[in-house]
Amino acid sequence: MSGDTNPPDQEGYEMAASFRAVPGGAACVFEPAQAGVIRSLVSQIVELVSTEPGDLDEAQAGEPDDLEAELGLSGNAEPPDDPVLARLFPDGYTDDPEASAEFRRYTEQSLRSAKLASARAVLASLPPGGGEVRLTEPECEQWLRALNDIRLAVSVRLGITDENDDLTDDLALDDPRSAYVWVYQWLAYLQDSLIEALT
Repeated sequence: MSGDTNPPDQEGYEMAASFRAVPGGAACVFEPAQAGVIRSLVSQIVELVSTEPGDLDEAQAGEPDDLEAELGLSGNAEPPDDPVLARLFPDGYTDDPEASAEFRRYTEQSLRSAKLASARAVLASLPPGGGEVRLTEPECEQWLRALNDIRLAVSVRLGITDENDDLTDDLALDDPRSAYVWVYQWLAYLQDSLIEALT
């Protein structure tokens, strides 16, 4: 994730956007700055997930195997080098590299497609200038998955390995990561409000 995303005004945290239940789904009103942060982070996820690490190798080697493409298999057997992608697409079997590689070949492409669909659903429903967003239940599920992916990506930038970690006491105010701590907390608050609205 790039470091040029500015969070919404931290003084407005107590009145941060939150979802509420509406018939058939959930709704939320976003300020322009809030919408801008979410759209920027989701767009970065789309950019990261859109290109498979093996794409350049395939281009140099020729067309990918037809059967492999028809079955939706990935040419990637190794974990991604990018730490954010490695968090988004973790190993299936941490103690068995061979089984993990085979698992990745059979699942990574469908996972990429699902993550892209969720991210694009957020971009399609959230106006760049903010405003009210009304979601059906299936759209709520897509938002939840996309918000989770953003939080995973931001957690990599912050070095969070346990989501219960509290970095607010460990980072100085002039630490460039401090803005991301607030974004991470705000996204958790937003995600929780959406879950509550659905239940």
